[in-house]
Amino acid sequence: MAVPDCPKIFHIVHVDRLASIVDDGFLRCDEMIAQSPKAGTTIGMGQIKRRRLETRLPSHPGLSVGQCVPFYFCPRSVMLYVIHRGNADGLDYIGGQGPIVHLVADLKASVKWASCNSCRWAFTTSNAGSKYFADHSDLALLNEINWEAVRSTIWSGNGVAPSIKEGKQAEFLVEGRFPWNLVERIGVYSRETYNQAADVLNSRSLHPPIHIMPEWYY
Repeated sequence: MAVPDCPKIFHIVHVDRLASIVDDGFLRCDEMIAQSPKAGTTIGMGQIKRRRLETRLPSHPGLSVGQCVPFYFCPRSVMLYVIHRGNADGLDYIGGQGPIVHLVADLKASVKWASCNSCRWAFTTSNAGSKYFADHSDLALLNEINWEAVRSTIWSGNGVAPSIKEGKQAEFLVEGRFPWNLVERIGVYSRETYNQAADVLNSRSLHPPIHIMPEWYY
């Protein structure tokens, strides 16, 4: 499947994190958050976050995955399914997918910002939290991503190759921080979460549109 003309990237976060992100003006990497915790609920798995702090990016020697803000290339990620199920070993958050919001940005605009601000970036062809993955820092190599897997809504089960699940977890990583003003839109699960996000954002002068997108969820 061909590389999209305008690839989008997706970061998931608990809705109660929005206020601190907007006020700060940036999404921060796990290393920065650990050093200076922000208000709001942490999602994800602590043991994987710790491993990502130690996992180096081959394309940028000395830079770890945990020193980067992570994005997927699709909504309805494998990680969101783990959150939805709520029964994985090491998952501290048990609040389900309902309060989770998708922050959407444009890949090329993000790379341009990173390059202009001396922030290293890379993309991986599978989960950057795994023991083995390939990464690149050249947009000409985006065809290395399995875009069919990225777009797949069925990524496990009988008859589904393991490579589909691996490919769906491809990531975009940007060093240190990611500016709030590059977020183009927000996707939420329900009217309840929409109202929570709107309560935060409507009191700020600049914010992206919010859309109820149940198809981005399980």
